[in-house]
Amino acid sequence: MNTTHPDRSVFDQVMVPNYAPVQVIPVKGRGSRVWDQQDKEYVDLAGGIAVNALGHCHPELVAALKEQADQLWHLSNVYTNEPALRLAQQICDLTFAERVFFANSGGEANEAALKLARRHAWNKAGEAKHEILSTYGSFHGRTLFTVTAGGQEKYTEGFRPAPGGISHVPYNDIAALEAAFSDKVCGFIVEPVQGEGGVRPADKEYLEAARRLCDKHDALLIFDEVQTGVGRSGKLYSYMTYGVVPDVLTTAKSLGGGFPVAAMLTTAKIAESLAFGTHGSTYGGNPLACAVASKVLEIISQPAVLEGVNSRHEQIRQGLDAINARHNIFTEIRGQGLLIGAELTEAWHGKAKDFMAAAMEEGVMILVAGPNVLRLAPSLIIPDADIAEAMLRLERAVAKVVAA
Repeated sequence: MNTTHPDRSVFDQVMVPNYAPVQVIPVKGRGSRVWDQQDKEYVDLAGGIAVNALGHCHPELVAALKEQADQLWHLSNVYTNEPALRLAQQICDLTFAERVFFANSGGEANEAALKLARRHAWNKAGEAKHEILSTYGSFHGRTLFTVTAGGQEKYTEGFRPAPGGISHVPYNDIAALEAAFSDKVCGFIVEPVQGEGGVRPADKEYLEAARRLCDKHDALLIFDEVQTGVGRSGKLYSYMTYGVVPDVLTTAKSLGGGFPVAAMLTTAKIAESLAFGTHGSTYGGNPLACAVASKVLEIISQPAVLEGVNSRHEQIRQGLDAINARHNIFTEIRGQGLLIGAELTEAWHGKAKDFMAAAMEEGVMILVAGPNVLRLAPSLIIPDADIAEAMLRLERAVAKVVAA
């Protein structure tokens, strides 16, 4: 085995087979370009699944990480640290939040949010008020609690019995949400834009109804902004686009620009329910992660960066429209900011991965959101020239699949 430059076959020898990575192994990234072991170049429209918000190896993020690496790597949560305090203060200054809990991933942040909803209701009304509502098609993480809250049956298969007290309603269906609510509900968790569920934005009226129902029944409104947060939607957080303020918000992915970090945001009053000893995370608030995330927030919160997200959305949308005019493969192009989904026509249902594979062959990295939707989530600062080149390569990939 070549341990200096291991090839794809090593994965099958040493890794648990819960993933099925492509044969290509990327080894270097700069901006929105990536190179593999054979030095082939790719334009990255995947962004590590909406993670690399400032591209690969952004010099200011690299500098922040190196500076912190020379000072302090880790402390137990017996102590706090300066980078965590700075980051928490930034988040509170930029959002509705008054209190922050740090974790390592979106799944952990959602786990904390769901536990908070239960604990908060328990403190106020006892164990009877414990029911959690979620939506079909949602994705909230891979822990047993969050995967059960997620509205996709395939992710709980083989892992039952699953946690109880969780039920689901159709996304964007106000009547169904009203029918499901009762005074036993402690929280409603929802993505402002369903990511894994097909890049489906919520209707403004739907989120307004959710806010109204949570207030009526004294339940917490939880926005899962793991995928939409930190500029991805064209606002710092998607709730700002809708003008609907949640009680709890979860954020990860873009927050670290590629470094693992997540956060749960809430108000001071609600945060009191997670009193000393009720929840924790060994690595949550790690100085390295928080130093990088602080720089990410500093850059992305600038108005010029957020405005650029919307102009890049239009450039990509125009490129996809042009591809569709030639090949007629999309029924709808939707999303917010630089989280874009292109739904395939019925003739191409189930073939999303074929287009993703062909795109890789042509030198452009894209994603899927289920079997019928192509998903794009590039760097928020991807250069216009890289978008133009990516659209050319994607068009060649689509033509190849259509002609096959």
